[in-house]
Amino acid sequence: MVTNRHVMPHPKSILFVCLGNICRSPSAEAVMRAKCQNLDIVFDSAGTAGYHIGEAPDPRAVKVGARFGYDLSTLRARQVTAADFGKFERIFAMDENNLQNLEKLRQKFIQSQPAHTPVATLSLFDDFTKQSVADPYYGDEQDFIAQFEHISRVAERWLELWRTH
Repeated sequence: MVTNRHVMPHPKSILFVCLGNICRSPSAEAVMRAKCQNLDIVFDSAGTAGYHIGEAPDPRAVKVGARFGYDLSTLRARQVTAADFGKFERIFAMDENNLQNLEKLRQKFIQSQPAHTPVATLSLFDDFTKQSVADPYYGDEQDFIAQFEHISRVAERWLELWRTH
């Protein structure tokens, strides 16, 4: 949960996670990568399920993303691992179900590490309104447009918090 509504330092590495890593999380990665070009942040995305490992993002996400000016063409799906909690400073879940699954994986990572090992901060991407980013996979183009609009609004909110650092 975002408790400090004032300026905070930006993380050095961020992982976005949804279910299959072909719609929401690669879209969030592309949006944040574009919006944070002047910040030194490493971005990646992954899915809690291994349904689409190695696949490109959903063609509808690529098409709508390009219309908004975001390039998803080089991204490929992968599955999140417990080790990601040691590689990334912040992990954003795109919805509550994936947040719960990630918390279980986070606990496995913590139990396998020595005490005081740095562990990624885990939260819902839209920690501001506590809304999940709706999964557009079974929808149409309008659902992908709504997804990008939601992600863009939330990205701007995070940038407001990180702006001076």
